[in-house]
Amino acid sequence: MMKLEFTKMQGIGNDFVVIDAYSQPVSLTPDQIRAISDRHFGVGCDQLLIVEHATTPEAAFRYRIFNADGGEVEQCGNGARCFVKFVHDQGLTQQREICVETARGLIYPRLEDNGEVTVNMGPPSFLPADLPFEAETIQSLYPLQLAHETVEVAIASMGNPHAVQLVDNVDTAPVAEQGPQIESHPRFPKRVNAGFMQIVDPHHIRLRVFERGSGETLACGTGACAAVVSGIRLGHLVSPVRVSTRGGELNIAWTGGDSPVWMTGPAATVFTGAIHL
Repeated sequence: MMKLEFTKMQGIGNDFVVIDAYSQPVSLTPDQIRAISDRHFGVGCDQLLIVEHATTPEAAFRYRIFNADGGEVEQCGNGARCFVKFVHDQGLTQQREICVETARGLIYPRLEDNGEVTVNMGPPSFLPADLPFEAETIQSLYPLQLAHETVEVAIASMGNPHAVQLVDNVDTAPVAEQGPQIESHPRFPKRVNAGFMQIVDPHHIRLRVFERGSGETLACGTGACAAVVSGIRLGHLVSPVRVSTRGGELNIAWTGGDSPVWMTGPAATVFTGAIHL
């Protein structure tokens, strides 16, 4: 049996178990990750984050992201903010802007004076091959056939894949019914995160996201970025955009084209503890 220390964190309700593999060797199996993530038998989280030594000289740290089902994913915006607070709280760095290695590449999160964290999420991609998504041409919206209906989705990659649809009201949107169908739709060979976006005005949206491998979460940072860039591209939104989720609010800015998406929001430590595996 192994005793593993952890820190429980959350970014606008998107919650994480953070493991320090920078100061100590840690190796977890998918079964162990699922056990830690289980809300009834483990600690409980949407994703598990592992902080490691970087493998590239430019970066100060590497961090890896695992969904509650044990699968590793490329990027997580709320997790990136929690990561910055974690390495500062643990005294692993004094730098306010950090170069961090992820499976998607390098990101540059910055700790602001007010305690919030701004993350350069990199430029979005709307190319079907980058998600991947099976489509013959590049379109603004794609029809997606579900079990009992066809929906129109905008696709975007923020290092991980997103399919975003416009809805009249996120409170009544069929997230529980359509979310699993979109997530595992055969046109998305590596599955996809399904976003449901309600436009309040050109600078404000409400959003719910059914996340790949985790189900609906209270917030999704890359989902907020994907929704905003999709809305800007469709002509419905103007940067910057306030994104209201069930867990709280994020601010997203994007000037278009190949420019990066900037995300600002809070991150908080909930508690620390140890679990026996």
